[in-house]
Amino acid sequence: MSFSARIQARGVQLLLSGVMTRVHKELRFTDLPKRTESLRVETGAGPVSCTVYRPPAGTDTPAPVYVNFHGGGFVVARPEQDDHICRYIAATAGCVVINVDYAVAPRRPFPAPITQAYDVTEWVVQNGAAHDWDGSRVAVGGHSAGANLTAGVCRLARDRGTFTPKLQIIDSAPLDQVADPSTKHARIAKPLLSPQLMRIFTSAYVPNPADLSDPLVSPGLADDLAGLPPALVITAENDRLRDEGDAYAKALDAAGVPVTHRVFEGVDHYFTHTGPVPAGKEAIELMAGTLRTALAP
Repeated sequence: MSFSARIQARGVQLLLSGVMTRVHKELRFTDLPKRTESLRVETGAGPVSCTVYRPPAGTDTPAPVYVNFHGGGFVVARPEQDDHICRYIAATAGCVVINVDYAVAPRRPFPAPITQAYDVTEWVVQNGAAHDWDGSRVAVGGHSAGANLTAGVCRLARDRGTFTPKLQIIDSAPLDQVADPSTKHARIAKPLLSPQLMRIFTSAYVPNPADLSDPLVSPGLADDLAGLPPALVITAENDRLRDEGDAYAKALDAAGVPVTHRVFEGVDHYFTHTGPVPAGKEAIELMAGTLRTALAP
């Protein structure tokens, strides 16, 4: 990565670090109980801190687990931006939620984030008894960049034969890092994601252009999707990433993967955090409800 590209990425990182935690006040779910603890997981790309959200007292144990990967363009390290989603799922879906503070670029580019995401999930599967959760019932999911990592975790788990998530949640994911962002159709004049911002994210995360077509970087370009876990794919009508999300849902379905696909109308990228509130709440409830069904004994 060039020095100028690194400076640009660092500037965006500083600019967005505070913005990414500004969740709409009506989506914070502060009325729901919050039982959290911290843990640290050793991975092949260094230690990773995680926040564990426990379901309400009285929930049958050991509870299943949902592993969450936050967004931020692979550049912003603010897992607390997903506190409201983790809180809601833990409180209503009857599962433990593990919110992962994975490494980000430009300091830790590809493959460090996906290595950490996979290793943490594998650790969760293998260490249920010690932490009072059911490692045999695990789902993974994420938002934006975190949804890209989710797709990569599921691919690695399938290819290595190590574990099989019960569900993957792909919410507003960048799935094609090869295409220039200016070619990605926007349905409104000023979508949240501009081509320039997206280029900064991609060049920081994938400094070697030869890696852009790697299926762990661009899952939407892979042609071997059979055998992946059931998926909930959420796209936003006005999101510049909508078309690749829609295409991924169709490709998964064509490969025989059970897919629930929902396009939320009239909203843009990150609407599960900034609103509109009705659509944001509906999407988060869709995640929780789908998890309840997928993780049922």
